[in-house]
Amino acid sequence: MPFCKACGQEIGNANFCPKCGANQTASAPAPVMPAVSPTESLQENVAGLLCYLVGWITGIIFLLIDKRPWVRFHAAQSIAVFGGLTVIRIALGMFHFASGLIGWGFFGLLFTLLWLVGVVLWIVLMIKAFQHQTWRVPIAADIADSLTK
Repeated sequence: MPFCKACGQEIGNANFCPKCGANQTASAPAPVMPAVSPTESLQENVAGLLCYLVGWITGIIFLLIDKRPWVRFHAAQSIAVFGGLTVIRIALGMFHFASGLIGWGFFGLLFTLLWLVGVVLWIVLMIKAFQHQTWRVPIAADIADSLTK
């Protein structure tokens, strides 16, 4: 003879217990698993390095999915540094196009210097993040602080 799962009363072949009314066909509720961040298994220094890997794109990804403050700072700094450099490149390109290709040597020099600054910052920031050091780029760090609050 079957018995109630909740109170132990004999129920026969009923779907509900006549004594307590508990449903006898429902299975036990699945245990609730805590939400786990997809980057939780990554060490902080590796996640910090990955924030800079593809510039502002990986910065946005890590800012959205990682909840650790140190990683979020590096993600926000990546957005500020490389997003800012991208905006400057676009503005220079538009200004160069509007000027009718006058002064190609000057604009070529500016683009080259901007590219060189970007590559040096990219390498230094990835190395510092991997060493678990917080290297604050002067203007971008303040923007990163405001993004992570």
